[in-house]
Amino acid sequence: MNYQITAKNQINKYISLLRQEGLIVSEAEEGNYCFESNIRNTSEKLKIMVYFGIKGVKTVIQGNKSGNLFKMTEEIIFGKKFFEFSNVEITEPEEYIGTDESGKGDYFGPLVIAAVLVDKEISSELKSLGVRDSKLLSGSAVSKLSASIKKITGDKWAVVFISPQKYNELYSRFGNLNRLLAWGHSRAMENILSKHDAGIAISDKFGDESLIKNTLFEKGKKINLYQYNKAEKYTAVAAASILARNELNRWFILQEKKLNVTIPKGASDAVDKAAGELLKQYGWDKLKEIVKEHFKTTKKILNQV
Repeated sequence: MNYQITAKNQINKYISLLRQEGLIVSEAEEGNYCFESNIRNTSEKLKIMVYFGIKGVKTVIQGNKSGNLFKMTEEIIFGKKFFEFSNVEITEPEEYIGTDESGKGDYFGPLVIAAVLVDKEISSELKSLGVRDSKLLSGSAVSKLSASIKKITGDKWAVVFISPQKYNELYSRFGNLNRLLAWGHSRAMENILSKHDAGIAISDKFGDESLIKNTLFEKGKKINLYQYNKAEKYTAVAAASILARNELNRWFILQEKKLNVTIPKGASDAVDKAAGELLKQYGWDKLKEIVKEHFKTTKKILNQV
């Protein structure tokens, strides 16, 4: 592959998209193993460089990281807008933490949040294994890939398992699902940051990013956090989604064996029916140990008793 041509095409795509956002962007110039362009608005300026070499292509933004122009440019280049603009493989940060959760839409079961730290080498290896959004994978594929992710990343992964009982306790404390999610994502990130440094974290967008930032501890406060819709396009986020989904699947398998019933996922008429039958068989004190109490299903089935 000619990485020089790839880099030139990539920076031209960036320039076109940045101009669409009303920014003043210079034409690309070739530098020392890179193509570069200057970006500015009325009060700020920065530089974007796309390097090429024997190891591939790398994008770097130089400028004031706390400035609005830097954040806007990073969102355009690494975020959803670039996904929609280009059908080429996305450009990922050189090293970053990805987080994702599983179980938030299920009446039965836990909420599981996972985090994975990748660098360029790890990301490439995970992609070659077929790591992608867990919602696109079968249960057996999720199980197999989960084991591979843990082996490849070593100790650069973390899982926060919030049992239904703990979930109900936390939900009562936070009073809001997004705040609970933020707490879980923060803990997963911090578990990795306690062992490894990272400058960037990416998660799927579920609320204002300040919710996560406000619950991070000392190390996490220094990280640049970005939330994107459909963030599973990032390798680390996809890997985290697989780890989280695998733990959720394991819980369902275990509970079905213990209770000798099929427990449906999600929130639906089938879930309402299963919950009603379990309520009759075991009573509310037992049932509330395996469900998320604040769901509408709780009110429905209790009103039928």
